[in-house]
Amino acid sequence: MTYFRELPNLEYQSFLSSRQASDEYVVVKNIFRRAKLRDDLQNVVTLFDKYQIPDGSRPDTVAEELYGSSQYDWVVLISSGITRVRDQWPLSDRDVYNYAESIYGESLNDIHHYETQQIKDSKGRLILPAGKVVDSTFTIPNPSIPTQNLTQSQVVSGISNYEYEVEKNNKKRGIYILKKIYLQQFISDMRKAMTYDKSSQYVNPNLIRTENTRASNP
Repeated sequence: MTYFRELPNLEYQSFLSSRQASDEYVVVKNIFRRAKLRDDLQNVVTLFDKYQIPDGSRPDTVAEELYGSSQYDWVVLISSGITRVRDQWPLSDRDVYNYAESIYGESLNDIHHYETQQIKDSKGRLILPAGKVVDSTFTIPNPSIPTQNLTQSQVVSGISNYEYEVEKNNKKRGIYILKKIYLQQFISDMRKAMTYDKSSQYVNPNLIRTENTRASNP
């Protein structure tokens, strides 16, 4: 991920056994300098496109498709608000099956819960929305609605453990991605945010130096 190349540097006192002096420093990336999308921009829908992550796609392949280069995988993650790829990025269909099987084993196809089916009356008016979690014995509560011709399977349906995991994974596929026309502006703003202001630790706009406690307290 090229995101780490965008992070500024930090000189930190060396704890290496091979150091030759007490005031030696090592240069590391300042992982505490984290970029995020400005809060006031997150709800500006004109900046983003709704995107459905295809089966098996990774952040780098999405970046290649949308921005023409896999190096912008970090833009995909930041603009979609993903901070934990392992938990928030969807698994492939095959990996979902393997994951569900590892959890449920022989109970993979057992009922996890029940959900309502969509029911409309003869005039097309919505009586019961789909997807509401209910008990297996749920019935339409309004007695004025003629439901005698409806079977229980038309009112509720059982969702298996496997179906539950698939649906939970599929919900992760719908993300919002920064439009390509704003890519360079976003990168420019991010790089400005990554530069250091003048301080006692300042070396240059891309480097600060921490206190060397070994040198100051021999």
